[in-house]
Amino acid sequence: MWDGLVGVAKKTYTASLGEGTVPRPLMMPLVRGELVGLVWVRPFKVGQDALAGIAELADIAAAAGADEVVLAWETHDVATACELPVVGPAPCLNMVLANPGGHVLHQFPYSEQILSRSPEGRASVAPDWRTAPAPQPGGELVRPIHAAVNFSFTAIELDHPDPFGVTVVLMEEDGYRISLTKAFAR
Repeated sequence: MWDGLVGVAKKTYTASLGEGTVPRPLMMPLVRGELVGLVWVRPFKVGQDALAGIAELADIAAAAGADEVVLAWETHDVATACELPVVGPAPCLNMVLANPGGHVLHQFPYSEQILSRSPEGRASVAPDWRTAPAPQPGGELVRPIHAAVNFSFTAIELDHPDPFGVTVVLMEEDGYRISLTKAFAR
């Protein structure tokens, strides 16, 4: 399962970078080893709104009763959006695999090969994936990712017959892009 999730994240990053954009942070909650779906953070403003938007990715995992989560983000992109110092290699696709007992940070550094530039100056790049460092059990997580991991395993108490379904609807209304697997689609 892990290799498949890493493959999806790398493929998404490669396609997006080729279009001149960096994918937004992504949450992949799992329940008993089954992927619930993919959730990309909503559009946000730089600063506190970015911190909140990323941390709120946890809502879908909590509502689903996830027992594991995978988050993916780009080092420099999240640091810039959240006005935080860059921690770790950059550019780098980071992925954390977490459960209530802890987390393991995986980093996939890359160098950028410029393919072209748009008239507006936006660069289309191809990542050249470099050798990944060893996984880091308990590795340092930036503040919004740490919050998302922690809140993913905090039960959401909603007075509603379908707390997961209503959470999905509310998050989509807030601008989160959610793609549920068939087993969890409503």
